[in-house]
Amino acid sequence: MLKQTNEDDIKPENIPEKVVWWAIANTYSIWVFGGLYVVGALLGWILLLFLLIKILAQTEDTPEDEKITISLSLWVWIAGMLMMQVALIAGHLDYNLPTGLIIKSSIGWAKGWAALALYPLAGCLKIRPQIIYRAVCIVGLHTLLIIPFLLLAPSLHLPQVLYVSPLKAVGGPGNEFFDVPLYEIDGSTGDLRWRLFTPWGPALGFVGNVNFMLALQEKNKKWRRLGLAGSVVMCFVCKSRMAQVCIVIIPLLTNVLSSLTRPRMLIGMGFFNFLAGIFAPSIIVAFNNFWEGFKAARAGSTRVRMALKEIAVYRWKTEAPIWGHGVVEEGPHIVEYMPIGSHHSWAGLLFVKGIVGFMALAIPLGFSFFDLLIKSTDSRRPTAQVGLSIVMILFLYTFGENLEILVYLYWHGLLVMGIGFQEKPKSQPLVTIT
Repeated sequence: MLKQTNEDDIKPENIPEKVVWWAIANTYSIWVFGGLYVVGALLGWILLLFLLIKILAQTEDTPEDEKITISLSLWVWIAGMLMMQVALIAGHLDYNLPTGLIIKSSIGWAKGWAALALYPLAGCLKIRPQIIYRAVCIVGLHTLLIIPFLLLAPSLHLPQVLYVSPLKAVGGPGNEFFDVPLYEIDGSTGDLRWRLFTPWGPALGFVGNVNFMLALQEKNKKWRRLGLAGSVVMCFVCKSRMAQVCIVIIPLLTNVLSSLTRPRMLIGMGFFNFLAGIFAPSIIVAFNNFWEGFKAARAGSTRVRMALKEIAVYRWKTEAPIWGHGVVEEGPHIVEYMPIGSHHSWAGLLFVKGIVGFMALAIPLGFSFFDLLIKSTDSRRPTAQVGLSIVMILFLYTFGENLEILVYLYWHGLLVMGIGFQEKPKSQPLVTIT
């Protein structure tokens, strides 16, 4: 049984909690050794082992609240990610790719797409979300402590990258997943930006948004402020447009969607819609101006991303509509030789895994959204509301990142989402009338 959580004294109480706490709270320590990619790739399978041990240990005498049950949403994620592997093998066979490449790609699946099901599945374990919230706030504190030095690094003429960890020998997408950078210079604008423990700037914004929504749930005011401040810093030093928009939109959307059954919210939305109808022309013009400014902020990056998407979708339609091409391919000069199938989850899935891979992600995301939306309207299910935020962040970032490549960084958000799937309404005390 889990003990009552004290907001000032949160400590891991079982092995899964200790492992999760260690992996999150020591993010910067693990990063210094270049081990974040390794830890993120292995931890999901370790948690699955814990879950299997607990399932096998169950008997008829096991109390109901101790028994492991897997919700329908989790089964949908499991089925979807298994279909990713089916599409991967079919795509390789369609293009007569060598067996060695199939094995290599399958290992990549085990570290990437499989993790999108493994970490939510770990929500079936007895892991309190409060443990994750506090650990994320510790990461926020460490960010605030280290960022002043990193901001000064360019002025001190320190190298952009201190070193690349020997752990890169285990294999991964590139050296940037194992290096320790101090700062970097944007290739398209020449501006300074920071990526901290992530492989590129927008990835830091992705993690910052996930951490922001988790830190919001911390009950201790001091830790909550540190966690939120650290998350905001991540979103701004990375200079990612998506991150800065997302950190404003997601909390507002979550609050609105989780309050749809409340009369005040319905009345407020009705009044807002009335005003929106009156001022629609001005709103449309303002939105168009914002969107043009958003794209113009880093016009070079926008051009490359749009070209990558168009090439990927065109080649999917004309060459491999069902199973895709199996692997990404080096792009032409117009996209600065970026891999076709990168920088956009949906276009990437269509190119690499075809319509089958596309639906294997779209269905779990859509199902999760509606499941958590319904559960989040119940105030007795607070974790479901956080899970809803994570689903929306994942969806927004599918248009700018490949989810599977960065899962080793935001896995704790998936774990909270999984806890939200499993969350049952808390019993309310009976009210006696005398």
